[in-house]
Amino acid sequence: MAAEYRELSIRELCSLFPKTVVCDDLSEDLFVAELDYRTEMDVIKYPCRFDGFLAFLCYQGRFNVDINLHTYSVEEGSLLIYIPGNIVRVSKIDPGVKETVRFAVVAVSRDLMSSTRVDFNRLYEESLHAMENPCVKLEAPERDLFRKYLDLISDISVRSLPNIREAVVSLISSTFYLAGSLWMDRVSAAQRMGTSKSTHARAVLEDFIALVREHHTRERGLAFYAERLYLTPKYLSKLIKGLSGRSAHEWIDSFVILEAKNLLKYSDLTIKQIVYQLNFPNQTTFYRFFKTQTGMTPSEYRRS
Repeated sequence: MAAEYRELSIRELCSLFPKTVVCDDLSEDLFVAELDYRTEMDVIKYPCRFDGFLAFLCYQGRFNVDINLHTYSVEEGSLLIYIPGNIVRVSKIDPGVKETVRFAVVAVSRDLMSSTRVDFNRLYEESLHAMENPCVKLEAPERDLFRKYLDLISDISVRSLPNIREAVVSLISSTFYLAGSLWMDRVSAAQRMGTSKSTHARAVLEDFIALVREHHTRERGLAFYAERLYLTPKYLSKLIKGLSGRSAHEWIDSFVILEAKNLLKYSDLTIKQIVYQLNFPNQTTFYRFFKTQTGMTPSEYRRS
């Protein structure tokens, strides 16, 4: 069966930006670079997943990042964290603006992150429930400190020395503890200012999106998700709409259309096979759904 989304790896990042070099012992687990936004990054203009952890620190310019259908603006001084399993797409805010977009990126494999003993998933999942935006703005001194960490990791990771992996793991652990401290400081500030929504409501929204992300290829009925969340469909629908501005059905349809687009672009499945994989009753229903959502037929989108 084809992958649900294009999977990006550290090896692929290295192939896109070959000037970035690390020692052989870390080549499958670490990518650290300062990049300008350019055509190579079009590889992630379509929805994809990265099987690891990513941190973006923007130095100049601004761009958009879509994570699980939420759009976040990344601008100068912004730090954005990506954790495995999420669906991500990157684009510039305004393609007509010739402003240079420059940022640092650090990509860490699951294996390398697990060896740091930082429970990164728990830290950031909890934080996101309390924040409207996973992209936090760093002050200049914080930005400089974070950049020093990244420079040090980059400098050490290219050296072929005994115990180099252990040295880099220690630095990464320290870096993400710093990031976690900055993150939690922003969470506390948001709570003090009263800018965050109800923690319970945010948790329901995040849990709903996580369920849709997992089950959208087989389940499109609201009753399925309401039952999993121990809520009535009517209450869940009202909560999701009030919190996100989009109905629960719109969220489900958005994930389904992303799945369909990805399969049409990146898989060799026939349209009939895609209809079966996405659990549509027949091709006519799928064609009608796809045309309503995109303005194109599946065949036209595949050729585009």
